[in-house]
Amino acid sequence: MLSPYPRLFRGTLFFIATVQFILGLVLLLAPERFADSLGFAVTPAWANWLFGQMAARAIGFGFGMVVAARHIEQARPWIWAMIVVQALDWLVTLKYLLAGAMSLGQVSTAPYFPILFIVLLLLTMPKTRTAAQAS
Repeated sequence: MLSPYPRLFRGTLFFIATVQFILGLVLLLAPERFADSLGFAVTPAWANWLFGQMAARAIGFGFGMVVAARHIEQARPWIWAMIVVQALDWLVTLKYLLAGAMSLGQVSTAPYFPILFIVLLLLTMPKTRTAAQAS
């Protein structure tokens, strides 16, 4: 692995995994309480199905970040997928904030964590090895 910050990179992956696991478990185990804590209006019962879908994604990506931390070279697709997901999350959050559909208090950490995750991943991600460096 060619990185000036290998420990920081692994720490970033474990930090992201932890955030994903916590978010996933909250969405899975307490969707109504989560929605209420963000000040959402009472939603129909089917909305919890969407929270469950989000929980599965968050837990899956948390697992992917743990795998990536242990096998960085083989898990690059997981890392790039996380970068893309975080960028999309951020764009969707901005869309609804700018439209006035949600308040800054309701989106909680959504405007900040994606940018933090993307910047940390891109700054600390190891470079790929060339054939000459591998030999």
